[in-house]
Amino acid sequence: MSLFINLTLNGITNGMIFAAVALGLVFIWRATHIVNFSQGSMAMFTTYIAVTLLDRHINYWLVFAAALVAGLVMGGVIELVLIRPLRGEHALNPVIVTLGLFILLEGLAGSIFGVGNRSFPPAFSQAGLTFGHSTIAFSHFDVFILAAVVILMLGTLVLFRATNMGLRMRAAAFAPEVARLLGVRVGRILTLGWALAAVAGSLAGLLVAPTVSFSPNFMDLILVYAFTAAVVGGLDSPVGALVGGLVTGLSLSYVGGYLGSSLEPLGALAILMVVLSARPEGIFSRPAPRRV
Repeated sequence: MSLFINLTLNGITNGMIFAAVALGLVFIWRATHIVNFSQGSMAMFTTYIAVTLLDRHINYWLVFAAALVAGLVMGGVIELVLIRPLRGEHALNPVIVTLGLFILLEGLAGSIFGVGNRSFPPAFSQAGLTFGHSTIAFSHFDVFILAAVVILMLGTLVLFRATNMGLRMRAAAFAPEVARLLGVRVGRILTLGWALAAVAGSLAGLLVAPTVSFSPNFMDLILVYAFTAAVVGGLDSPVGALVGGLVTGLSLSYVGGYLGSSLEPLGALAILMVVLSARPEGIFSRPAPRRV
């Protein structure tokens, strides 16, 4: 029973990390209608910026904020320099560019920061919480991860459902010409969407880095699991990203705990296949109307 409880708690923690990256994917899809496969490498790069600042003994929370700002700037610059010139081209072109950016950023990180494993200090203790005479596999840092991702999800939900800015982002993503005729500055909106999505990715990088020995490719597998979570929940649903992250995290934790960690990628593939077969648009997405 204790193994099941610990696996469940570990799955919740990992699931929230997957959800954080998935929220970035959902954000950029709703804001720009593009799947950004460089989301993980962008998060990795800002995490390296953060650890470099920590090495210079700068205050932890200032570094945390600086990494988020770096993600904001990086996302905006990438949209301006790489994505905007492709506007009006084939829809696949920006996706290919994000794949190239993924390779470029990992190569740059290896050249600038080195390819060896690094450590990143956690914001809070990673020792398991103690209740009476029992210690569970859930720490103060895990509580911080849970709170940070829930706040991120709620912020994304409020932005897209309760603000004019969120409505403009959705209009610019799905009907840019109509939005432009209605007075929406589509270019600025798309840049803002990329910038805010990069902030979500940077947060995910900062949350996962203390739990691993990170290197330039430490976000690769997490991006795969996060993409699984986003598809499970629905690419246009912030709540779906959170639920999909938890479903993915718990499933992989049980697979790894009972069947072996080497089968975890196959577990993610199985989840993806089942969801795509039963509900291709995701659990929390509405089916798109088909025009005849």
